[in-house]
Amino acid sequence: MYDFLSTNIEYLKGVGPARAQILRQEAHIHTFEDLLYYFPFRYINKNNVVKIAQIQDDQTYVTVRGRIVGVSEKGGGRQKRLVANLHDDTGHIELIWFSGIKWVKDKIKVGQWVSAFGKPNFFQHQFSLAHPDIEVLPPDAGFNAPADRAASLEPVYSTTETMKKKGVTVKSLAQITRQLFVSGAGAIPEVLPQSVLAKYGLLPREAALREMHFPTSSEQWQKAKIRCKFEELFLLQINILQNKLAKKQQPGFVFSDVGDHFLHFFNHNLPFELTGAQKRVIREIRQDTKTGLQMNRLLQGDVGSGKTMVALMVMLLAIDNGFQTCLMAPTEILARQHHQSFLKNLKGMPVRTALLCGATPKAERKPLLMALAQGDIQILIGTHALLEEEVVFKNLGLAVIDEQHRFGVAQRAKLWAKNAKPPHVLVMTATPIPRTLGMTLYGDLDTSVIDELPPNRKPIQTLHFTDSARLRVFAFMRDEIKKGRQIYVVYPLIKESENLDLKDLMDGFEAISRAFPLPDYGVSIVHGQMKPDVKAYEMQRFIKGETQIMVSTTVIEVGVDVPNASVMVIENSERFGLAQLHQLRGRVGRGAEQSYCLLMTGDKLSADAKKRIDTMVATQDGFKIAEADLQLRGPGDLQGTQQSGVLELRVADLVEDAPIVQAARQAAMDILADDPTLASEKNLPLALEVNHRKREKFWARIS
Repeated sequence: MYDFLSTNIEYLKGVGPARAQILRQEAHIHTFEDLLYYFPFRYINKNNVVKIAQIQDDQTYVTVRGRIVGVSEKGGGRQKRLVANLHDDTGHIELIWFSGIKWVKDKIKVGQWVSAFGKPNFFQHQFSLAHPDIEVLPPDAGFNAPADRAASLEPVYSTTETMKKKGVTVKSLAQITRQLFVSGAGAIPEVLPQSVLAKYGLLPREAALREMHFPTSSEQWQKAKIRCKFEELFLLQINILQNKLAKKQQPGFVFSDVGDHFLHFFNHNLPFELTGAQKRVIREIRQDTKTGLQMNRLLQGDVGSGKTMVALMVMLLAIDNGFQTCLMAPTEILARQHHQSFLKNLKGMPVRTALLCGATPKAERKPLLMALAQGDIQILIGTHALLEEEVVFKNLGLAVIDEQHRFGVAQRAKLWAKNAKPPHVLVMTATPIPRTLGMTLYGDLDTSVIDELPPNRKPIQTLHFTDSARLRVFAFMRDEIKKGRQIYVVYPLIKESENLDLKDLMDGFEAISRAFPLPDYGVSIVHGQMKPDVKAYEMQRFIKGETQIMVSTTVIEVGVDVPNASVMVIENSERFGLAQLHQLRGRVGRGAEQSYCLLMTGDKLSADAKKRIDTMVATQDGFKIAEADLQLRGPGDLQGTQQSGVLELRVADLVEDAPIVQAARQAAMDILADDPTLASEKNLPLALEVNHRKREKFWARIS
């Protein structure tokens, strides 16, 4: 049966080599299966007949029925057209054709009863339909006879101009799809177990696919859509959960000892008492690393919740057991910040920590790599530079990946391949992940959540100001500086944009410098196009308190930790996504003093922008913000489909279909709990489909 689904589309009756080429190029339809899942994007109800006198000029399409009372050709040359006058018991309407005139003349005759479907145009005080679809009705049809069409909803497929020019139209796509169901009757295999079909009341696969293309009613189409969404999400969850089971069987290093490094740090170097959530997560990771199986764990925690401290303590646990560790960060600023933080926290301890970035000079790089290969470096912190082939560990036991969604699947795989036996993996994110997205994007990872902030942290007050209130904002900034505080001012762009009305970073820097002049104030500037040493110099000036204001792009979104900074001003905040606004807000509020986030916008906001700003003002709960962001932006925008390889869904929507996601995952868990390898006869069709999808590369690795 899979031979049928995998058949080249060229061999379907009505297609042939020329059409097949167009279908491949324009619609990515290569096989019978591709055509089956090339669903209409909308449907037309041609049975919704209206009286001619009831037609309104704002109607997109209408169906009218009546008697042809006249047919004539008018004009000449390019203006030549065929006009048929259709009459019902309320009025008349012109049916007009500018091409295919000979064919239409042969089809319709005066006195016939017809049904005409098309887009109404109002011209010279009367309506007309240009190039309508015509169906000739029985001679005794009459004005009010019921329609006799079997299907009330007709499919409308996405087509391009190239497809139309080559004769691949909406109508021809419908024709070849109908032919596929005729040719494939009984050849479309059912993939869901009968127990799942019965429990969730789902349509059979072939019936559901037919209804998706040619609905017999709105109710049946809804059932078909639910079946197709469930199938897509169920198969995805089977793949994810099987990956998780496989990972749980992957041999891993054993961290059996809690040794001197961990205990000394806990008793003498720990800068603050751990929260209950941090202790719980460390216990979860400790349990993982004792089993002899490889750990793959996702650590979620809001900004400022102490994920990095957990990572450092787990790295010390690895060192106590004779292993090297590494931490990979997405930006050089964040990597340097981690390195400085580790050096400070490990002061006085016999732990060698090194930093490796793209900008690391060759003179430093060579001895560093040699020491790493000999096992003399116990903690290596860096950027993508850690992935280079010349970076060789002696015994890498733990890899920590910070802000992991910024790294692609292939990049992470390179890091895990640094040993013959893969190291334990801890991936961290400060972007809380909505439940439905987590079940899909990270469903093959065990998850830990730090859901508690360190004590004595005051909630950040978030306020919204428009440009007209700028003088009030400057006055507020001066008051905070008088208290000894520091301020971030973040802009979305470096250079002026012709397309977007945004505050330019350099103009902003000059305006801030004029409003806060030397010698009373110092202003730093940081952006991604600066040379690393200049950027580091400016960062250090701010960290040391030599400047009170840092004007920056989102390069400081993650990794900058200045407890004395109490104000975050975000210019053009309506241009940022919720997750990014939340990350930026998390740069302040790291000390015991009251902190503020000021969202600056223009006077006019779109509906979505207003929702984002209102959400930021209303809550600091990262998970509520993530849910709102998912609603507004969708999963593809939120996480980046290039990172996940799983969000290119045909029919399902992780936002709208959260209940189906949960039901599909539960169904997959139930099946695999009973039959982890899908080896039983009753699950054979499911196993064949899973293997088919893996061969056809429907799925990419998730983590």
